[in-house]
Parts: sequence; C-alpha cells; structure tokens
Amino acid sequence: MTTDRPIPSELPENITLEMVARTAGVSPATVSRILNGSARVSERKRAAVEAVIKELNYRPNALARGLAQGRTNSIGVLTQDIASPFYGEALRGIENALKDTGAIPLIVSGHWLLRDEVERLEHLLSRRVDGLIVLTGSLPDEMLLRYATEVPLVVTGRDLEGPNLMSLRFDDYVGARMATQHLIDLGHKRIAHVAGPLDHFDSLERLRGYREALIDAGIRPDDDLIVHADFHEPGGLLAINQLIAARTPFTAVFAANDQSALGARLALHSHGIRVPEDISVVGFDDLPVSNYVVPPLTSVKQPAYEMGEIAARALVGMIHGQTTRAHLPQPELVVRASSRPLRR
Repeated sequence: MTTDRPIPSELPENITLEMVARTAGVSPATVSRILNGSARVSERKRAAVEAVIKELNYRPNALARGLAQGRTNSIGVLTQDIASPFYGEALRGIENALKDTGAIPLIVSGHWLLRDEVERLEHLLSRRVDGLIVLTGSLPDEMLLRYATEVPLVVTGRDLEGPNLMSLRFDDYVGARMATQHLIDLGHKRIAHVAGPLDHFDSLERLRGYREALIDAGIRPDDDLIVHADFHEPGGLLAINQLIAARTPFTAVFAANDQSALGARLALHSHGIRVPEDISVVGFDDLPVSNYVVPPLTSVKQPAYEMGEIAARALVGMIHGQTTRAHLPQPELVVRASSRPLRR
C-alpha cells in the first residue's frame, strides 16, 4: 500500500470507489469496509485511505450503499400542509431525529384530500422508501394497514394496531376538557367554541371534551355558541364575526387550535372588544408564536416537535427490526395573559 502516488491536479467529476482504492493502493473491498466501519485494518492503513478520500473529495453513493443493504436510506413523510405552523414543528422534529441516522426524509403534502394522500403515498413507495410516517390525514384505517404490509409505518392522530405499524395519538379530549375547565374556573359560563372541521377526528374529540366539561360543571351546552371553522386564522375570524353578527352573548372563547384562536383575537379587536378584559381566549397546540402575540395566548400544549421526533425514532427502530413502543406526553395547559377571571 502507498499514498505517494500523485493526486491529479484536475480531478474527474465522478470520483469512484475504485479510484480511491487505486490511489490508496488497497482493494475496493477494503475501502468499502472502512467506509462502513466494518474493516479490521491498521490505523495507518485507515488513515491513508481517509486521506485519499479527503484529497479526492470522494462522496460515497449513499443510494448505492443503501441498495446493497436492501435499503434506500430514505423515509417517506406525508404531512397535510407544509406551510402549517403545527406540521412545520412536527417536520422539524422528524428532521432532527433523522440527522444522525443516515436517513433522509422525503416530504409530501396531502392537503386533507384522500385522493392526494393516496397519490403521494404511492409516489413515495415507488421511490422505495424504507418506511412511512403519516401525520394524521384522511386515509381510512384499512388503507394504512395495507401500506404497512409493504413498509414499516408510523401514523399519528389515531389509535390503530397492526403488524408493521405503530400509531401515536394525542389526547385531544383531555386537552379540550382542561381548556374549558380553565375558563369555567375563571367564572365563565357563556363559552364559545370555535370548533374544527366535522370530518377531523381531533376536532371532534376537542368538541366532545368541551361539551362534557360544561355538562360536568352543570352548564348546559348551547349549540348557538359552537361554530365550525377550518383550523386556519381566517376561519377563526369568520367564526367570531358570525357570533357577533348573530348577537350571541359570550364571555370567553375556546378555539380548537391556536391558528383559529389568533383569527378570533383579530375579529374581537376589529370590533373593539378587548382580550382578556372583555373576552378571554384559549387556544390549542401551544405553537411557538402563541408566546409572542399580544396578549400572549393561553393554550393547551400539544408537543408537535416531540411528536415528530418520537415518530421518526420509532420508525427507524422498526426498520432495523426493533420492537418499539412510544407514547406522546399528556396534555398540559399553559396559562398566559389571554385569559382572566370573569368580571361580575
């Protein structure tokens, strides 16, 4: 073995493993084993090969190496909206959990449309991803179970059991009860609810938690105080405008997510209604922005970032044949300045 051979002044664009081996004076198999960390060679030989790799600026073909191991080192991720602050946090968690694993996330959006979700997942499978993470969505359970027969799959937002599949679900019901009970404890009885879409399991669970917290406190739920929106800021704004236009009295608002709460806050402001002096507002998700709005928003913490991390780590374990169990943290109410006791 020798490293005294001159390095060409002009290197070809595609440096191959064979070129590295030839320059270092070793076999391609030795270079491959050193790259994989499985070679039993002297430190002198390892250092010589690594020096040539650096000099030639050799970049191993990750796809080829993965395929040789029966993998592509890629993880398919189906989110619903890349622009969403909530899903953006989950994607950050996924990216962070994968950064030292050698796996790369391939991210697609389904936009809560079953047709689009199926099309995107089929595309990811055609790329031979090693596993799938599905962040909630509209796919029926039977389809998720079928996809799990092809690759390991982690799905969030539902309770589902099956071979090669793990589900993670946040307790939306308990979180909604906590938010509503907080307002009840502050003396509020006329609590409006900006609910999420009727076809979303999480919004239905939050609506159920809201209703049952009122009932348990001896307060009859009033359907006139419930307005369904779309989990986006304009939906929250329109919901509050609808309540005000209908002259429906309320002293507090529990919004099904922070984005709706921020829209509701803007609607109240546009009508000259102060938060929290006149109306208390509570959200759900505890997005990072909620700590920086005026006033800072009381919200139920849903650990989106941690959810992404947990899902990614669990999936990597499943890909490597490990038995994995994981759970999301319990809901936590983060009380800030947007809620206060009712003035009597």
